[in-house]
Amino acid sequence: MTYCQCCRRAYWSREGGACKDCYERSEETVEELQLENEELKAKIAFLRISSPLDHRDHASYNDVVLLAASDDRTSESAVPVLAHKVILVNRSPVLKATLENEMEEKQTATIEITDASHDVLCEFINYLYTAEISLDEKLACELLELAENYDVEHLKAYCEKFLVSKLNWENSITRYVFAHRHNAERLLRAALSLITNNMSKFIKRSEYMELVEKEPRLLVEIYEAYLSKQINAVLPESSYCGLNNLEAVIGDEKKMEI
Repeated sequence: MTYCQCCRRAYWSREGGACKDCYERSEETVEELQLENEELKAKIAFLRISSPLDHRDHASYNDVVLLAASDDRTSESAVPVLAHKVILVNRSPVLKATLENEMEEKQTATIEITDASHDVLCEFINYLYTAEISLDEKLACELLELAENYDVEHLKAYCEKFLVSKLNWENSITRYVFAHRHNAERLLRAALSLITNNMSKFIKRSEYMELVEKEPRLLVEIYEAYLSKQINAVLPESSYCGLNNLEAVIGDEKKMEI
């Protein structure tokens, strides 16, 4: 009998160390720490300033003005949002290209952001500076769309992870359509899995008929995923190998008969 070095409980083993429960918990902890480490590395990489511009000359003042669309989808009455060029060009390839064209002959650039409200734009710019934000589901969807439009992958992944954590049966169909529209692969896979696990409920939802009328291609993809899952459940990978081997044997026997 051996005593676990972690919980001090007795367990049967010829080797010392941790019991099975403590060992499994430690493995989970290691995986969580590795994930946190990768996320921290990605955050540091996102916040790093790598522009060839001399950012010391730009850090002391705001040289970019951003205007968000107002409710009537114009920027005439929009409240300006100030930012630094050195931050924007290092966070967004799209904004970098825009600024390079905009500031060829001017010291200060004005950029109109027509696909976001003022509040969402403020949150977007704040994230470019800090890589931190407090999300709700509505804001996460709006920022994910904005992040895709301006190629800010770190923010898009952050919003996508949040939306996956809030995924449930009630919002799975709308989230699937949203993910498909904005190339959010992680959210798409999670929503699709939830739908295909509840196909009997899915065909009774009002959203089902909406897909039939407006997005038949997505409905086909859902059924393809469902059928693939059903086939995999009936015929696991080993069965496929067995079928292939059987076909080979039958083929060899036919050759021998000839």
